[in-house]
Amino acid sequence: MSLKEKISKDLTSAMKSGDVIRRETLRTLRAAFIELDKRGVKREPTEEEELQVIIGATKKRKEAIEQYEKAGRKDLVDQETKELAIINEYLPQQLTLQEVESRIQEIIAQTGASSAKDFGKVMPVAMKELRGKVDGKIIQATVKRFLGE
Repeated sequence: MSLKEKISKDLTSAMKSGDVIRRETLRTLRAAFIELDKRGVKREPTEEEELQVIIGATKKRKEAIEQYEKAGRKDLVDQETKELAIINEYLPQQLTLQEVESRIQEIIAQTGASSAKDFGKVMPVAMKELRGKVDGKIIQATVKRFLGE
């Protein structure tokens, strides 16, 4: 079952149960998938494209949480945090920091990177492999730390 189908099924369940936050969050995700479908591509979205929709939604929630915290809006921070938790259910299992470090060290060895100048070689490979499994900022910081930037 694709993410799109799972979200539609879960939306129906949320509507029946009366869970307002889950219902509204899943509706925004469904709208994002509809937008993806209307981009003019005459095929079903790939798993990667579906994952990008979910990653984009988590990124928006994290940015909103930051802004609301700066503005002192605890009520909106709580709302966005709840939505983020729901969206995170659709992401792949998140990696621990040790797993990320180990995988990045392997990627550095594979690409033959040895200094900060090789950052451009390592990041695309790391992002492709770890996308959705860990936040991109963590990947970037870890690569920089290992390459000595």
